[in-house]
Amino acid sequence: LQKGTDGAQGDDSATLKAAVAQWLNESQPPPDPPLSAEQKNGRGFNHEITGKLLCPIDYDWSKADAIREFQPNFCITAHSWPSFLYADGDYDLTRPAKELFKGKYLVMAFQCIFTSPGSAQNELNSRNIPQASQPKRITWKTHCHVARLLKMNTVQLCMVQCSSTANSCMQNQLHFALSSCSSWMVVDEDFNHEEFYHNIVDYFKLPISPQKAAELNDLLMWWNQ
Repeated sequence: LQKGTDGAQGDDSATLKAAVAQWLNESQPPPDPPLSAEQKNGRGFNHEITGKLLCPIDYDWSKADAIREFQPNFCITAHSWPSFLYADGDYDLTRPAKELFKGKYLVMAFQCIFTSPGSAQNELNSRNIPQASQPKRITWKTHCHVARLLKMNTVQLCMVQCSSTANSCMQNQLHFALSSCSSWMVVDEDFNHEEFYHNIVDYFKLPISPQKAAELNDLLMWWNQ
């Protein structure tokens, strides 16, 4: 059973590795240089487009050189949300939860894994995301996609939250696809994927107030629009 789970996770990683390169290469303006679908050494903080998506919200990407050089004041850890979790990568210091977990490529990664790469590509082509004000609808494209096999007709909070393990967590899968790391590691430089996983789980399972709990319900409604 574990062998099958590991194989499925490896398939997801391979699919996202190629899909992310395609999505970003088709973005406007296109990245320069283009991203390779096979090699990852040009991703991560080595590239402007993937680096900006991975950049923690606490840092200003205009200081990219300091981030790339891993200067002590710019450590990349799991304790700051990466920009790709936010719609348009926009972070409001006065409202930290605003547009969180509504990132364009996060939604596309979800569709790529749970429905089909084609459904994610259709979203990109139609430009229906990342506009938070526009309704989103999960598109069921193939006859045997994962969502249908699981009889999944709506998005549940646990799906947005995380899968059961750190390396199957959707957010970690996307983080890994954007990174320059060639093979899965729990700790990549200063970034700990296990801690990132638990931070996401805690965010969803331990809301600090009734207002935060209501925000999580609103988030679930957003994913199901």
